[in-house]
Amino acid sequence: MPAGGFRPVFHPAGHDHALRHALQDLRTGRWGEMARLLGETADGDRWDEWTRRTQILATVAAGTDVVHAWRAEEPESPAAAVMHGRVAVERAVRAHRAAHAGTRVLLREAWDACRAAADHAPADPVPWIGLLALAALDARRPGPDHRVPPPAPMLPPGPWGLLAEAEKRDPYNREAYHRMLQFLYARRDGPLSEAVNFAQWAASTAPRGSALHALPLYVRVERYRRDRGHQHALDLHWVAEDAVREARRAMESWFLFCAVPEASQLDLNHLAHALSGALQFSDAARVFEALGPYYTPVPWADRTPRPDDRALAEEVFLRARARSLAD
Repeated sequence: MPAGGFRPVFHPAGHDHALRHALQDLRTGRWGEMARLLGETADGDRWDEWTRRTQILATVAAGTDVVHAWRAEEPESPAAAVMHGRVAVERAVRAHRAAHAGTRVLLREAWDACRAAADHAPADPVPWIGLLALAALDARRPGPDHRVPPPAPMLPPGPWGLLAEAEKRDPYNREAYHRMLQFLYARRDGPLSEAVNFAQWAASTAPRGSALHALPLYVRVERYRRDRGHQHALDLHWVAEDAVREARRAMESWFLFCAVPEASQLDLNHLAHALSGALQFSDAARVFEALGPYYTPVPWADRTPRPDDRALAEEVFLRARARSLAD
C-alpha cells in the first residue's frame, strides 16, 4: 500500500457523479437514467459535456442492446439517434482493433447510423465526430472524403470537411480534434511530423481555456511509444526544451482556466505526466490534486515494458504523484 494509504481509482466517469449513476443504471440493462442525464445536458447546450458523456456511455452501451430498446420506446428521440450512432461507431472501432471478419459491415452500419443521427439532430457535433472516428479506421484508403485540402500550410490532406462540420456546431470540440489526430496517426507508419504539425496548429489557434492546448502532449507520448522509449532510457524525451515548453503552455493556457470537474481525465493525466516528466513538480502537484483519487492507465502505461499491465501503470503514476506532492 502506498504511503498514506492512497490508492488511485480508474473510473470512466471520474468526478461526474451524475454520469456514474447513469452508467450504473445502464449496466443493469436500463436506459432511463441515460435518457434523463442526456436530456439535462442537451438543455444547456453544453456540447463539451454532451460529447464526453455520450462517448463514455457508448463504451458501456456497445456491449448491450439498451440503446436499441430506448429507440424502440422513443423512436423520435434525437438523443437516442445520436447514441445509436455512438454505439455503432464503438462497435466498429472494436471490430477493427480485433481485425474481425465483419468489420466492413460494421463500418457501413456505423456510417449509416451517423448520417441518420446528423439528419435527426442537425445541431449536434457528435454524428460528425463519429464519422471522423470511422475515417481514422479507413485512413489509408484514397477516398475523396480523406483527401480534402487542409485549412493551413504544413498540414496534409484529410477529412477536413468532417472536422469543419463538427467545428461549425461546436468550435474547438476536444474529441473532434482528437479523432483527427487519430486519423493522422493511422495514415502511415513512421515519423509523426504530420501529427506534430497538426497538434501545434490546433493549439496555436485555440482560445485560452481550450483543452486543445493539451493536444501536443498526446503526440509526445505517441512518439515515445513508437520509439519504444522505455527500452532506451529516453527520460530525456520528457525534459527536452520543447517538451517543457509544451507542458508549460498546456498548464498556462488550459489548466489554469478550465473547469476541472468537467475536464477530461485523460487530459489531466497527460498534463500531470508531462509536468512531472519535465521536472515541473510544483505545477504537477496542482494537477494531481485536481485529479483527486482518479487516474487513467494512459499515458503512464507507455512508460512500462508492458503497456497492457495496469498495475505497472499505477506504479508509475504513484511514483510521479508522490515525487510531485513531496515538493
